[in-house]
Amino acid sequence: MEETEAACHELLFRLAGRLSDVQLWRFRDWLSVGSFVMLARVLPRALLHDRVALTEREHALLEHALLPHGADQGLVSSVVGVDELPDTDYTFSSESPDRVSMGDSASVVLGAALRGRPEVGEVRVCWRFGRTRDASARRVVLVNAYSGIARLTGELQGMLRALGEHEPCAEVIPPGIELPPYHRAALAASELVCVGAANTEGHPVPG
Repeated sequence: MEETEAACHELLFRLAGRLSDVQLWRFRDWLSVGSFVMLARVLPRALLHDRVALTEREHALLEHALLPHGADQGLVSSVVGVDELPDTDYTFSSESPDRVSMGDSASVVLGAALRGRPEVGEVRVCWRFGRTRDASARRVVLVNAYSGIARLTGELQGMLRALGEHEPCAEVIPPGIELPPYHRAALAASELVCVGAANTEGHPVPG
C-alpha cells in the first residue's frame, strides 16, 4: 500500500499546473485518507476530459497506482502520451500581489506547524500568476518531505483552506524526484519560510 500511495502522490504532484487547482486538491485530499477506489474511478476520466497528456513514467504511475483499485483499463490506456513535458506557461514570483499586506498569516501558521518537524526539510512559498492577464494570483507552498507525504499534503491543504484558500496549492516534494518544469519554476522564485528537522537525506539534523 505504501508503494501505491507513493506512486499516486507522485502522479498528482506531477499534474500540478496541468489539472485545475480544484480537481487537484480534491484528488490529493482523497489520497490523504486512502480513497484509492474513488481516485481510480475519477482520475482517468478527468485526464481524458481535460486532454492531459502523460509521459511514459506518468503512465506507469497511473497504472501502478490505480489499476489494482478498479480503474478502467480502457480509459487508462486511452490517456494520450507525450515524450516530455513542455515548459510551464505560468509565471512565479516571491512577491505577494497584496502590496498593502502588513503580514502573511499563512507563513506564520506554516512556520508554527512545520518548524522542527522530523519528516520535513525546507518549507518555501511563492506566488503563481495565471496564463491570462486577469487571472488571480495563487500562493504555492513547496515542502520537502521524506515520509508521510500524502498525509502531510492533506494536512497542509487543510491549513490553507482554514485560512481562506479554497483551492490550496500545496506541493509536497518526494525525495529523489526529478522536478517537472512547473515545480522548477516555482522553486526558483520561492522564499524560505522555515525548515523542519530533516536534512537533505531525510535524516534528523543532529542537535
